[in-house]
Amino acid sequence: MRKGKKYVDSLKSYDKSKVYDTTEAMNIVIDTAKAKFDETVELSVKLGVDPRHADQQVRGVVVLPHGTGKVKRVLVIAKGAKADEATAAGADFVGAEEMVAKIQGGWTDFDTCITTPDMMGLVGRLGKILGPKGLMPNPKSGTVTMDVARAVTETKAGKVEYRVDKTSIIHVPIGKKSFGSEKLTENYTVLMEAIVKAKPAAAKGQYLKSITLASTMGPGVKVSYKA
Repeated sequence: MRKGKKYVDSLKSYDKSKVYDTTEAMNIVIDTAKAKFDETVELSVKLGVDPRHADQQVRGVVVLPHGTGKVKRVLVIAKGAKADEATAAGADFVGAEEMVAKIQGGWTDFDTCITTPDMMGLVGRLGKILGPKGLMPNPKSGTVTMDVARAVTETKAGKVEYRVDKTSIIHVPIGKKSFGSEKLTENYTVLMEAIVKAKPAAAKGQYLKSITLASTMGPGVKVSYKA
């Protein structure tokens, strides 16, 4: 695949084989984000786990202190008082059977789906639609809860889910280029602390294999991390 001129120029501005400290790495990522739009900065962490084993799964949620820079559209599937709480907390869409029917009809214009445990029998029908899109509510990610107001508030405030994929890598956005180095670094630090804390007891050997930061259109920069 042919790389663009800006990407090639960016590669010349730093040593791609070198592992940088967080401050240096973040500054390089910002300097090499040369697109005309506000690029997203993403963290990728290669872990020393085997995700095929249930006891080596790494998954969790964390509220980034400065959010991700993306305004999240939140759907809450609930009834009665819980639906009212969700609306008051700022949920974009709230409903029950009618929302399930809408999704079954092909509608998925939301970023997070939150529901109460009593509604999972209804929401379970949406697994084949929401599962592949990463939108299915799950207790581990805090999206199946009786405290819908808190879930909505945290999601809007910048809660992100991290989850190891089948290649043993976690990919998570940590903000926008426009945040600047200080805010991006604070988000990065909070997320990395959560990932380190989530190390499974069954994981043997080196846990953090490699850490890379990159903007949407920019090259990856290797980062050192001391737990």
